[in-house]
Amino acid sequence: MTAVHVPGTPTISAGHLISTSPATGAEAGRFPVATEADVRAVVDRGRAAGEWWAGLGFAGRQDRLQRWRGVLARRIEELAELVHVEGGKPVGDAVVEILTALEHVDWAARNARRVLGPRRVRSRLILAEFTGHLEYQPYGVVGVIGPWNYPVFTPIGSTAYALAAGNAVVFKPSEYTPAVGQWLVDRFAEVVPEHPVLQAVHGLGDVGAALCRSGVGKLAFTGSTATARKVMAACAETLTPVLLEAGGKDAMIVDADADLDAAAEACVWGAMTNAGQTCIGIERVYAVDQVFDAFVEKVTAKASRLTVGPEGADLGPITMPSQLDIIRRHISDGVARGGRAVLGGPDAVQPPYVHPTVLVDVPEDSAAVREETFGPTLTVNRVRDVDEAVQRANALSYGLGGSVFGRKRAVAVARRLRSGMASVNSTLTFAGMSTLPFGGVGESGFGRIHGEDGLREFGRAKSITKRRARSLLPAMTFERTPADVARLVKVAKLMYGRGR
Repeated sequence: MTAVHVPGTPTISAGHLISTSPATGAEAGRFPVATEADVRAVVDRGRAAGEWWAGLGFAGRQDRLQRWRGVLARRIEELAELVHVEGGKPVGDAVVEILTALEHVDWAARNARRVLGPRRVRSRLILAEFTGHLEYQPYGVVGVIGPWNYPVFTPIGSTAYALAAGNAVVFKPSEYTPAVGQWLVDRFAEVVPEHPVLQAVHGLGDVGAALCRSGVGKLAFTGSTATARKVMAACAETLTPVLLEAGGKDAMIVDADADLDAAAEACVWGAMTNAGQTCIGIERVYAVDQVFDAFVEKVTAKASRLTVGPEGADLGPITMPSQLDIIRRHISDGVARGGRAVLGGPDAVQPPYVHPTVLVDVPEDSAAVREETFGPTLTVNRVRDVDEAVQRANALSYGLGGSVFGRKRAVAVARRLRSGMASVNSTLTFAGMSTLPFGGVGESGFGRIHGEDGLREFGRAKSITKRRARSLLPAMTFERTPADVARLVKVAKLMYGRGR
């Protein structure tokens, strides 16, 4: 019996990875599958390229990165169409994704010298005879394993910052979006033709595992929590440092003084954009009792107007076919356990699409509340007050992002969320702000991309001290005398012996 190929599912044939559209099944591209030896060879080439790249200095790298940014911007329609064809994302959403990525390329290029460049660090009285110097040196080669749901924005969040810091990069795109990944690499080669500073390797999970064990200086991963554990275990074999951005189950809190129209609009966007396939997407809402009914009505009305389909619709197909079963299970479980579908329901799953679904009164221990759904679904539950909302929002092991709508207490409530990021009176906006770090806590991973923290992730801190005078209080020498030790004791008591 001949196996039936499910559109969107990557296949390997004659040593090539074949990518197809989840909406139509049309081939989007095919690429040679890398062996373990291939991956090591690519990393070896990257080391030599990285030395050349680091030697360009911050100004040289800024020039090349901004040229890359220019190519991406001028060909934004072409790239958006490829994202649409290969992953199913609506073209408009792809344009927004690419625009956000361009901002990060630009910011990293412009700010790398300021954040990572050599600088003097003030010394203290106890070592006044020395000057302190700090700089951030590149790792050499950074491995990046990217996801399929945001195949431009997410890997660029690591790649552009690693490149700006002076590293070469070996990029393993998701097997669901290899064409997009290769397109980005090819465009970079157009502006940096001299050496393979940015390279791609293609294949399934075994290729990602090979990259973990290939001798890269650091590895940045974005994907599920389960896979993040495997990546970390593989990297631990060689003590390769990792940056992990894993799953999420982000919550929105709606306080009694919230602007409900704005909250509903942002909620539907945060939950349903990219057909809900967003790691920082809103999957849970806790609305206080006073506004619960009105908020649910507004959300349902807005979500019901969303269109679903292959072309020109608000929501495209589910990119990864196996996710359809998870979405269906979560919806069915939520309803079976007493929740109500005020929009959609189990029948909303119509492969390769899922229609918007809003569930209310879903038990907190249900799969729909506790597990990452990654579809255009939403649970909205009633709470007494924001204290109960915060308690429920923080009850899960995930801690990526979150959102709070309100006036008087919104910022204070956002601070109480156990998450790496939060938006007040908006959703997802922290992702596009290049000056802010992006990352989570708990089972959502650790480490940061974006912003100054994101640049520092891709450079090793190097500390240097330099003697500038003779030591008045010789301490670190066998030449010290008992009198020197007595003076050290006296200084210690004077400097540190008081209570404050």
